[in-house]
Amino acid sequence: MRTEPWAVVIVWLVVTSGLGLTGLVTATPPLPGTESNGLTENETATLWSHDADEYVNETEYRHRYGERRSPIQQLANGTDITFTRPPATAATWTRNDFGDLRAGSTQTSVYPDHASLKDGVYIDDAHATFFAVHPSTRGHLEAGETPLYVAPNGSVRGFVDYRVRIPDGHHSNRSSVSWSLVDDEISEVRLKSDDDVITRSVGTHTPVLAYHLDETWSTTLTLEADIDVQLKKTTTRSVGNRTQTDVAYPTETITVADSIPVEVYNLHAYAYDADYPDGDTGVAIFQSRPWQGYTLTEDGDSRVRGVWRFYTARDRRWDRLTQATATAETEVQSEALPVYVHAYPSRIGPRTAPIRNGPTILDSWGRERTSPQSTLADTVAVEVVDQSYTPTYGLAVRTTELDRDALRVAGIVRGSNATPITSSVGRGPDRELRESRLTADVVTQTNDQATVHIALRDNETGSPIDLTADERQTSLNGESGGGYITIADQRVRTNESGLAVVTIDQPGVYTARYHPGTWLVANPAYVSETATVRWHPLGTLDGWVGLLIEVGWQFIPFVVTFYAGRQVLRFFGPRDDSERYP
Repeated sequence: MRTEPWAVVIVWLVVTSGLGLTGLVTATPPLPGTESNGLTENETATLWSHDADEYVNETEYRHRYGERRSPIQQLANGTDITFTRPPATAATWTRNDFGDLRAGSTQTSVYPDHASLKDGVYIDDAHATFFAVHPSTRGHLEAGETPLYVAPNGSVRGFVDYRVRIPDGHHSNRSSVSWSLVDDEISEVRLKSDDDVITRSVGTHTPVLAYHLDETWSTTLTLEADIDVQLKKTTTRSVGNRTQTDVAYPTETITVADSIPVEVYNLHAYAYDADYPDGDTGVAIFQSRPWQGYTLTEDGDSRVRGVWRFYTARDRRWDRLTQATATAETEVQSEALPVYVHAYPSRIGPRTAPIRNGPTILDSWGRERTSPQSTLADTVAVEVVDQSYTPTYGLAVRTTELDRDALRVAGIVRGSNATPITSSVGRGPDRELRESRLTADVVTQTNDQATVHIALRDNETGSPIDLTADERQTSLNGESGGGYITIADQRVRTNESGLAVVTIDQPGVYTARYHPGTWLVANPAYVSETATVRWHPLGTLDGWVGLLIEVGWQFIPFVVTFYAGRQVLRFFGPRDDSERYP
């Protein structure tokens, strides 16, 4: 039984463990004797991202409770823990802690504050309330959009309770009326998807209902319960010298319900791949909903993660329960707390493993969204993006290792994994990236500028590569899929003859670089190539003549000055003796 709430605060650490932890956070550990609910002490310490910060150092903790904590428990007492994949701990805790949920007596109803209460004639404070749906993940996409993604096959846990209102009897000299309870029960519990009943069970205060929603995209789950009550009304009256007794058995049935909208997380991913000339492989995975990442090899060592990270937190609406009777309402601490997995876009961004010599991320795409920071509780401190982000619905990499048969995609809902569907996009599943040949030559030049012809061809066939046709293609992220060439801060595209012309006006060495369009849509697809061209006015005879003329003009003033100086010196300088004395 849980006897103390846990305080949790976040600190950003890049630490991993067998749980897939990327950042460890701490929560105030449970008091001695608190049950583990199917988890180890370290696993339990990671659950409480919704609790307030209340760090207790180890000395003080031992003084209070007389025992030591593990390093993870200590860490979890001062920071929130995040995960690289959705952990199983939330569902395990919830499943076990659900056993501590207790309904009230016949004349006491127990309910959380958010329960939708219903009163009848003889039934009061009746409700059926969802406790948890698992496996599931609450997605924090952006402000105002936090859908609950549920696995296609899972289970619902609910809580049903009520109290019986037995009317007061009365007595007089000639008659009396008394009431008593004959029977009360929850006769049936049902789970509906929209208007269709998908499962039902005999009545219980704590129903657990399995569901199957394989073909559904989104729906509203409704938990319904029928509550039946039968009373006995005894009326006694005096008729002359005799007593007449009448007995009636009034009954009542009411139906209570609770509904939650959910997104059914059917993971259908599509894979695109292409072979590079050097033996590398390009792989791109697309899925129209948030997903966690994919593995490229059977051992899972070569893998890619998207922008999503995870944390676990309790549903705080179940922190307190109300015990209601006919005369009073008492608030008590709940003995059962549901815990959910939450997914959020991380500032860490997409990552690959291994870090060294692992896959290289080429591109990611998705509809740009605003930061969901405002949807996280104030007590949750994770590295959520604080500005617009791309939710990596698609992620492309270049890798040296790929086992196509082992390619697996992992979703953001625990247990949601799939083998991607290989998509041909009309070109066949396997596409080869070809080498290109790029040349750049100065064809005309003056003293002020030069004209450079750029030619781009298929290196194997010699066929020209037309980039104006590429420009009309559109990639999966909605952007232009066409390639282009850059040189001298200019961007150009070759025509149908594979040629482009640029003009440069500054001497120097220039590098022309071919930026191919994405291989996801380009057909055929090419790899990048570069070419170098040099230009200077002195590279031609006219340039040298022009230089000499320019230099000559620059030296004329110096020559005139030199000649005038010599003449002045001869006129005023000393004479020899033959000139003085004839």
